[in-house]
Amino acid sequence: MAGSDTVRLTTAQAIIRYLSAQFIEVDGQEWRLCGGGFGIFGHGNVTCLGEALYDHKDVLPLYRGQNEQSMGFAAAGYAKQWLRQRFMFCTASAGPGTANLLTASALAHANRLPMLMLCGDTFITRLPDPVLQQLEHFGDPTLGVNDAFKPVTRYWDRITHPAQIIQSLPNAIATMLDPADCGPAFLGLPQDVQGWAYDYPLAMFEKTVHRIRRQTPDTREVAEAAAALRAAKRPMIIAGGGVQYSGAVAELTAFAEAHAIPVVETIAGRANMLDTHPLNIGPIGVTGSDSANAIAEQADVILSVGCRLQDFTTGSWTAFAQDAQIIGLNAGRHDAGKHRSLPVVGDAKLGLTALAAEMGSHTAPSAWVDLAKSERAKWNTYVADNVAPGNRPNSYAQAIGAVNALCDARDRVVAAAGGLPAEVTANWRTLDIGTVDVEFGFSCMGYEIAGAWGARIAQSEREPEQDTITFCGDGSYLMLNSDIYSSVLSQKKLIVLLLDNGGFAVINKLQNNTGNESFNNLLADAPTIPQAFAVDFEAHAASMGATAETVQNPAELGEAFKRAKASDKTYVICMKVDAYEGWTTEGHTWWEVGTPHVTDNPKVAEAHADWESTRPKQRKGV
Repeated sequence: MAGSDTVRLTTAQAIIRYLSAQFIEVDGQEWRLCGGGFGIFGHGNVTCLGEALYDHKDVLPLYRGQNEQSMGFAAAGYAKQWLRQRFMFCTASAGPGTANLLTASALAHANRLPMLMLCGDTFITRLPDPVLQQLEHFGDPTLGVNDAFKPVTRYWDRITHPAQIIQSLPNAIATMLDPADCGPAFLGLPQDVQGWAYDYPLAMFEKTVHRIRRQTPDTREVAEAAAALRAAKRPMIIAGGGVQYSGAVAELTAFAEAHAIPVVETIAGRANMLDTHPLNIGPIGVTGSDSANAIAEQADVILSVGCRLQDFTTGSWTAFAQDAQIIGLNAGRHDAGKHRSLPVVGDAKLGLTALAAEMGSHTAPSAWVDLAKSERAKWNTYVADNVAPGNRPNSYAQAIGAVNALCDARDRVVAAAGGLPAEVTANWRTLDIGTVDVEFGFSCMGYEIAGAWGARIAQSEREPEQDTITFCGDGSYLMLNSDIYSSVLSQKKLIVLLLDNGGFAVINKLQNNTGNESFNNLLADAPTIPQAFAVDFEAHAASMGATAETVQNPAELGEAFKRAKASDKTYVICMKVDAYEGWTTEGHTWWEVGTPHVTDNPKVAEAHADWESTRPKQRKGV
C-alpha cells in the first residue's frame, strides 16, 4: 500500500500526471511545457494510456490525428512555432501505427526539434507472443519495430518496469530542452507495463518550472573570433535558425549594425531580419539570391551563427572562397567546428553580446558594405519582376508575390519539399521576424499541411488573430492532405495555396538539367499512365469540409486570398502553374548531384561534364 509520501499509479497514469506538472517560463510567463498531444488509438495504447489521457484532457488536450506520420509533422510545426520552448507528444499503437511515425521522427531529428513519442510495444512478459502486428526476429526476441527509432531520436528508452520512468522522463525532457542536443524523444511502452502499478514518490509530480539553458562561450574562443573579424576586409554573417531559437534576433541586428557587417540568411534562418533592413543581403546558397551568393564568394571571414552549414547553404561547399575563415558560433559543438571553423561554442545571444564587447567600435570597410547593398538592390529588382503577373505562364513566384502583397505582417508562411521551398526562400519578402517556416532540414513532402496545422495550434495560443498560410504543390498534397480535415474538425483555420504543376515538377527539372529525358515525374511522362488525369482539387478539399475555389491566374488568386483572409474556416485556393516555365532562374549556387560517369546518351555526358566543371571550387573539409 502506498505511504503518505507516495501515490499508487499505473505507468501510463504516472507519465501523463508527470507531463501535466511540467511548466516553462517564456518571456516572463509560465506555460505548460507540453502543449498536449496528437493521438490515434489502437490496441497498444488505448486501454492504459488512453485511460490516463482522459483524466487529463482539460490540461493536455489530445488532437485526434488522421495519420501517424502527419501527427509527427504537426508536432514539429508546433515546436517550430514555439521556437523549441514547448513540445507536443504523439501516441500511436504498437506495430504499423508507431512505424508510421518514423519519418516524422527523422524530420524532427534533422531539424533538432523537440517531440515526445509515447508508443505501444509488445508485452514484456512475452506470455501471449507472438501478438497481433508484432515484428518477430527469430534470433533476437528483444528486437522490434520500435528499435528502428534509435537512429532518428535523441533519446530512446523502452520501459520494462514502472519505476524506470522516474529516471527516464526527466532525461527525455532534459534532452528536448537542451540547446545542443535538442531533438525527438521516444518511449516504448509495452502493453502490459503501461497498466502495471507502482508506488511513485509524490515529489515526482510537484510543479516544476523549466528554463532553457544558455551556455556562455569560452572567453578565449570569443577573443580569437573577434580578432579574426577585426582583421577581415570582407566580413559576412550567415544567420541560421539557431538565431531565432536563441532569441538572438535583436542581438544579431545590433551586432551587424554596430560593426557594419552584411548579413545573409539560411533557409531555416529566413525571417531573422526584415526584408527592408539595409544589411539584409538576402538568402544564401542553392536556393538563395545572387546578392548573398556574390558576397559569399568574396568574403574572407564568415561568422556563422546558429547554422549547421547544410549543402543548400554552402552550395555543397562551393559558395565560399577556399581560404575563407569560418567562425562557428553555435550551441552545438558538432556544428561549431565544421570545415576548419574557429569554434565559439555557446548560446547565440550570449555569444553575439560577448563578441560585440570584444570588437569595440570596429566596423567593416565601407566599400565592402556598399558593394553588398548594391548587390541586394539588383536582386530586389529581379524579384519584383519575377513575382509580378504578366503575359507569361502562371508560376510559383507569381503566387508567392500575390500572397506576400496581401498578407498581414504576423501571418505565418509554411512550405516544404519540392520546388516551393526554393521559390519561397528566394522570393518571399519578410514582413516581420520569425514568420517563415520553410522545412528543408529533411525536405519532407507532406509537411506542408500537417506542419501548418501544428503551427496553427501553436499560433492560436498567442496570436489567434493571425493566419497560417501554406504553399503546397500537387505532389505533396496527394501524398498527405488529411489534415485539412483535422484543421476543420479542430477549428484551426489554414489558408492552403495548392499550386498544381501536374506531378513532381522540380525533380523533373533536375532530371532535364542533367541531360535526362522527362520520365516518371510529371504525370504526362509516366509510362505506366496511359492518359494523364487531372484531380479536381477543389472538390477534394471541399469534401473534407474546407471552403475551396479554383482560380485561373495570379490576379484571381489575390482576390481569392482576400476572401480566404475574411473566412473563419480552412480555405483552399487551387491554381495551375506551368511545369517548365516561370521558375526562379537566378540565385543558385552549384549543388553536388550524382551524375552518370558513363552513358550512351550524349546529353547526359555533356551535362555530367558541365556539372563536374565546377567541382574545383569545392572547399575541402581538411
